[in-house]
Amino acid sequence: MDTLLSVEEAARRLGGISKWTVHAWLSQGRLRRTKVGGRTMIRESELAKVIEDDGKSPSPRRTRG
Repeated sequence: MDTLLSVEEAARRLGGISKWTVHAWLSQGRLRRTKVGGRTMIRESELAKVIEDDGKSPSPRRTRG
C-alpha cells in the first residue's frame, strides 16, 4: 500500500521545494492528487515518478498533420 503524503510533506521530500510549486505541478498534471475527505494527498509512488523524470514535465506529444 502506498503512503499518502500531505502537500507540505511532498514538498519536503522533493528537496524542500515550495508547497506552491507542488500545487502548480498538481494543476499542470505533473503530479496526480488523491483526495481524502477535503484534503489533497499525494501518493509516494507519484513522487517517485517525478524524481525519476528529474522533475521535468513530460514533453508534449506532437501530432503529424
